[in-house]
Amino acid sequence: MLTKLPRWVEVGGFWLAATAGAVNAIGLLGFAHQAVSHLTGTTTLLGVALVNLDGGAVLHLLVILLSFLAGAALSGALIDNAVLRLGRRYSVALLIEAGLLVLAMWALQHGSSAGHFLASAACGLQNGMVSTYSGAVVRTTHVTGLFTDLGTLLGARLRGHRFHPRQAMLYLLLIGGFVSGGMVGAYGFQQLQFVALLIPAGTAALLAVVYWIYWHRAAFVAEGRAD
Repeated sequence: MLTKLPRWVEVGGFWLAATAGAVNAIGLLGFAHQAVSHLTGTTTLLGVALVNLDGGAVLHLLVILLSFLAGAALSGALIDNAVLRLGRRYSVALLIEAGLLVLAMWALQHGSSAGHFLASAACGLQNGMVSTYSGAVVRTTHVTGLFTDLGTLLGARLRGHRFHPRQAMLYLLLIGGFVSGGMVGAYGFQQLQFVALLIPAGTAALLAVVYWIYWHRAAFVAEGRAD
């Protein structure tokens, strides 16, 4: 249940959402207005390309979709559990995400469309990781589900059901993180072009380090209590 999640999930969720928001803003500004942190728009463009018999666009969009899928599959292979638990390979997943974003930046600077695929894989990896450790409830690379869940939460309250303020706060934090990241990504792209991808890449790497330290401290405290 979201109401029982530890506080670090809210903090980490905000920064993960900000990371995805930044990548998506850079994608919209630099990838021919293509979103990469989620696949709704990409799938729609694929349908349009199929109708127009645009083989090049169909192939490009299909590879973006498959890249996102591959990133999510890698997340599942790394974490291999649907239950929130400290000590699993979240730091490794975050470092891989950071590496993918750096490679995407390098490819895009050299005019290669492989950068689109690498950025999409990075977002798929992050989305799969967060879904895994939060029981497939919280996602940080898109906000459609967050607005839906927030709306149903408010609707349930109107029917007289109990309102969970912490659950609502988590949704608002994730939405706020995505918007904030989008602002940073947009400004970064205006100033740095694709080098701006170093911002979300650095954030993912920093989160990996912070999480690793937090995990080890928690393990040390738990060991001391056991003694």
